[in-house]
Amino acid sequence: MLKDKIKLEMNLNIRHKHITCRGRLFGWGERTFIMGIVNASPDSFSGDGASSTGSAIEQAIRFAAQGADVIDAGGESTRPGSAQIQSDVEIARLIPIIQHLSRELDVPISIDSYKYDVVQACLQAGAHIINDIWGLQYDARLAELATEYNAPIILTSNQNNAPCAGDIMATVKSDLLRAIGICRTAKVPDEHIIIDPGIGFGKTHEQNLDIIRRLDELRELGYPILLGASRKSLIGNALNLPAGERLPGTAAACAIGIAHGADIIRVHDVHFMAQMAKMSDAVIRRS
Repeated sequence: MLKDKIKLEMNLNIRHKHITCRGRLFGWGERTFIMGIVNASPDSFSGDGASSTGSAIEQAIRFAAQGADVIDAGGESTRPGSAQIQSDVEIARLIPIIQHLSRELDVPISIDSYKYDVVQACLQAGAHIINDIWGLQYDARLAELATEYNAPIILTSNQNNAPCAGDIMATVKSDLLRAIGICRTAKVPDEHIIIDPGIGFGKTHEQNLDIIRRLDELRELGYPILLGASRKSLIGNALNLPAGERLPGTAAACAIGIAHGADIIRVHDVHFMAQMAKMSDAVIRRS
């Protein structure tokens, strides 16, 4: 009994307790960190795509004031059935936003892209974190950029090209270990790796629910966990609600995720979700 308890506590430990990004300390396990989503794509699935560069910048500034610890900027919709856009279009959408935010805000800026040239341009423009929804499947060279720019990288487990017919958590862990191996080969420091199980990326409704239910199983990999469930179809399917009405469902999914080990939640509704995270932390982390 005691042996099992000690083993469980060891599995819940993160190998690297903290990182510093843009002068901000991210102490994993101390509290839940908030990543605010800024969509510069007009066809975002969630209906919150920015209509202009100015509106995207205003949204990011508002999110930072509401408690976002990271601003995650994306220029291409990744909703089911969306078409890939050209890199130059994506870059044109993102660079003015990143340049402005890197001057006006002191929070780290994450670039939500899986394309080498887009990520490179955004890092050069002032972005600080790479958020790769393909977990280095699309372009493994993003790990080299993470090393070159000393940038943390978020690795997402994505099954869009290879749906899982078996145990989803075993598949997610295997996929993340593959991506972690690429990072290590590229000499990305272990403390710069963040893992994301990839809610909604090639998974069924039941698999998405199972991931949240079993999120703590990812702790054994030893990396901080990002959970991106905000407004996604698992909530729409469970509640039969459109994206704009999924705030309570998002709060429930994220609160359960925090209870099972999420260190960062990626959200559309920063003000409300920051309050939810603080209350969850007060109960779960006693902080």
